[in-house]
Amino acid sequence: MNRTTPTDSPVVERLLDDRTHYIEFNSDPGLTGPAFPTDRLLPSAKHLSNHAKHAVVALAGLGAPAETIEAYYRDYTTLTPYGYPLEPARASRGAVTEENWQHWIGARSHYADYCEFFDRRERELGLDALLRTYLPALLPGWVGAFTHATIHLGWALDAGNRWMTIEGLAYLAFSSVSCHPERATPAADLGDEHPVDSLLRIAGEWERDRDGLRKWAETLIADTSPGATAGIHPELAGLQYRIARVLGEGHPLIDRTPPWAEEDPGAVWDRLYYAVTLLYLAMPGDFIALHLITSLHAMEQIAGRLPADRQREAVRSYWRGILCVLFSRAEFPDRTELAALHARYADSFDDGTDPAHAEEWKETVARAIGQIEEHNPKLVYVLRRVWHRTGHHTIYRAAAGHFTPTPEALKSA
Repeated sequence: MNRTTPTDSPVVERLLDDRTHYIEFNSDPGLTGPAFPTDRLLPSAKHLSNHAKHAVVALAGLGAPAETIEAYYRDYTTLTPYGYPLEPARASRGAVTEENWQHWIGARSHYADYCEFFDRRERELGLDALLRTYLPALLPGWVGAFTHATIHLGWALDAGNRWMTIEGLAYLAFSSVSCHPERATPAADLGDEHPVDSLLRIAGEWERDRDGLRKWAETLIADTSPGATAGIHPELAGLQYRIARVLGEGHPLIDRTPPWAEEDPGAVWDRLYYAVTLLYLAMPGDFIALHLITSLHAMEQIAGRLPADRQREAVRSYWRGILCVLFSRAEFPDRTELAALHARYADSFDDGTDPAHAEEWKETVARAIGQIEEHNPKLVYVLRRVWHRTGHHTIYRAAAGHFTPTPEALKSA
């Protein structure tokens, strides 16, 4: 499959190397957007992640012309689809050192200092050693910033861009919210051989006790007492707060690690892609479910740079994290619908030589490249890759055409 990379596109490399803007926006109350009135936004719209470089990687991967990519970047960095401008980069104060670098993990401060620190350490250690040294302490917090720090890092590794990788590591440290891997307990008795088995089992539990589980989640999220919110950064609100609350509390359905998560990670990634794409088809176009796909791509890239035991940790952390995201909705996809979709797609594969499928992908890619909402080209980029590598599994082609609309998703988040 042809794809543009920073190596063969000077424009893409230059954009990914850009240091003009801060990693988040709408974090400064003095900066407001003219196109999207603030009274239409929930608190979850605070501290939005800068997605500009994610879009560059996705558009390049879909084969968009360099001028199209540059135009998108220019438009996004002038005024985002959310109606807010990006914020200017902040200067490092040199506060982060080898001795204290873990002190501010998750404190939502010192982002520029972390960039400077990891930049310096990469020059000393090299990229592979840098990742092996610092990622173990950062991966448990991968869901922070609603997975966007992980996406920034993983998509940087996919693109092969050094500076974006440094940014991703710094953002992971800045935004970390732990999924508490220490609470995980192996559960060989579950008998789950595939992530879909786990999804169907958990969906069945929600079906049997939907009122009780919904009340548990809603009561948990509504409890804002000092004891309940201890350890949650006070600036988190909306979706990010709900996820942090569930991450902090845990649940037996989340804490028990299914057997498949202990297997060779190389065999697990494609099973996870199938499972999360099944979820997405159960909630087509859902803004939150879409992130389970794009962050999985990121986590796979990150884990691929780590030893096998750390890769298993990445798989386990990913699974715990996405369950917390789903539980934070106080809802879970319907088991009957998931089972029906699974029956439909489990053994369905396209003929890779069928011109109708090639034409459908061509049309989907063209639609994605023309989208102002950058989550859509990211979705198509990932699903087309997985479609190719899995022998043209139909589910990925079917899911790729379900785009998400930003304003509605943002308001519902």
